Amino acid sequence: MKKLVLNLFFLLLAISVVAQKHLPSEQDYKAFLNSKTFVVLDDNPMSDFNFMIKKVMPRIWNVTEYEIISHAEFDEKRRDPSYSFIVTSTVTFDKDKTKARYTFVSLLMGKDVYSIAEMPDLCSIPLSYVRVEDDSYAYKMEGFIRFIQDHVQKVSENPKMISSNMFKYYNKNVKSLNNKKLLLVKDDLAPEVNALSKIQSVYPYSVEIVTQEEVTNAIENKDPDVVFLHKVGPEGTKYKARCYKIIIGAADSQFYYFDWHMVNPKNRDGLLLKDFKSMGKK
Repeated sequence: MKKLVLNLFFLLLAISVVAQKHLPSEQDYKAFLNSKTFVVLDDNPMSDFNFMIKKVMPRIWNVTEYEIISHAEFDEKRRDPSYSFIVTSTVTFDKDKTKARYTFVSLLMGKDVYSIAEMPDLCSIPLSYVRVEDDSYAYKMEGFIRFIQDHVQKVSENPKMISSNMFKYYNKNVKSLNNKKLLLVKDDLAPEVNALSKIQSVYPYSVEIVTQEEVTNAIENKDPDVVFLHKVGPEGTKYKARCYKIIIGAADSQFYYFDWHMVNPKNRDGLLLKDFKSMGKK
């Protein structure tokens, strides 16, 4: 897709330094439930995003009527408030000295505004750094879309969840990891915890190092006993940058843990030893 370079204050960063610039309203969520949702494809017909979004939408999306469209059609329709859109974009952050650019998937409400950044953002999830290949996240797409669908339904029922820090609501789930099996892909782990023996020295719960295919199978089978890691890091494309770490349920698609750190010689690109210590606290 032709990337849309936005200058957003996204909810993820609210945990650290900023707040979202344009919070959606309770009415935006109510309007979504009566909208038609358009899924905007990447301009590259061979992209992993296109393949996976076409696969997962018929399997899981049931909250609104939906249709798959091109980016050109999105430009034509985005000002209509009766429409909602699942769309990827390139996001940068104010006051971020690293100048890093991220790819996000977002659920936006149509609105007659000049900038796409002004469209009500009902839910957004970081997928990767811009220069990282989309096969690093595409295999987890069903989990992301399930989370978006479940989140907007929760907020519609409980508008008090509307906040510059939506993860305040989900962080309580970290206490439930004691009953879950954590699936990890080795490439997403920092060197200090790239073996089970290193992890199990500080993390007391069930954990396995697996392939991407095993994570995909757990998500598609909605395994209630499994959580998996979604890591957004520079993957060698950038040294001084943030690394985001999110633990997501394979069945309920809820977030169980969220944190981020700056990548440096001490804290490498991946889940860290201190993350396991935090998640393993009883």
